[in-house]
Amino acid sequence: MKYQEPMLCPGSLQEKTIIVTGGGSGLGKSMTKYFLELGAKVIITSRNIEKLQTTADELSKITGGDIFPVACDVRDYEQVQNVIKLSLEKFGKINGLVNNAAGNFISPTERLSAHAFDTIIDIVLKGSKNMTLALGKYWIKEKINPATVLNIVTTYAWTGSAYVVPSATAKAGVLAMTRSLAVEWAKYGIRSNAIAPGPFPTKGAWDRLLPGNLKEKFDPAKKIPLKRVGVHQELANLAAYLMSDFSAYINGEVITIDGGEWLYGAGEFNQLEKIPQEMWDMLEQMIKNRKK
Repeated sequence: MKYQEPMLCPGSLQEKTIIVTGGGSGLGKSMTKYFLELGAKVIITSRNIEKLQTTADELSKITGGDIFPVACDVRDYEQVQNVIKLSLEKFGKINGLVNNAAGNFISPTERLSAHAFDTIIDIVLKGSKNMTLALGKYWIKEKINPATVLNIVTTYAWTGSAYVVPSATAKAGVLAMTRSLAVEWAKYGIRSNAIAPGPFPTKGAWDRLLPGNLKEKFDPAKKIPLKRVGVHQELANLAAYLMSDFSAYINGEVITIDGGEWLYGAGEFNQLEKIPQEMWDMLEQMIKNRKK
């Protein structure tokens, strides 16, 4: 078994019906594909119905699974409610949610307009709130349990990060919501967890965050102790596990999957890794001489 391969047994999500926001491309598409392979019924949403339909047709052909594309702007609570209504009409129940829809770009904060800042906050934080609140109300009223919310956050949700301040602000809010609802809604049989991914190549996100030749100048793999970026199946494996009943005792947790990237950046002296071996020999001798 290799990390590029599926992890769970066939049928592990057989009884699950899951909404994946931002499910038409990138990591959302990869997670959706694996959920379908494991037997789940999946509703994918984004604003672009053409992209959703293309993805639905492709994944349906590959997996043979039940996938339902519904256009939705997660910033609009009425549209979110309509997704739930249509999904219930299609599948009869919903018991899982992956809040994956996001927006991000790099910029000095002082260059941002208020509208640009709000756009990221509204998609990431308000959108996740809208989906979670609407589904939570449905689950509690109809006594649907177990039910699971999985939020895709980021490692800088707890450290912050320069040049992506709107995203850091929004993701921190989503993380706080994750942990808060894990306690408050547990009595209803609703679990709430999060994944904080490191670099996983997706064309759309990487083109926005590392445009032009920045991908070569700031190769993400160089600041990861494992010296590689993530493979989509690795994240899909983790997401499927957290959506499954195998993780029934995991609640309020955020799991980092980044090859050690954020820890490498957090340590005060981690940059000393760049010192060549021969210089360490020289430094060691200097320290010994100083002790004498």
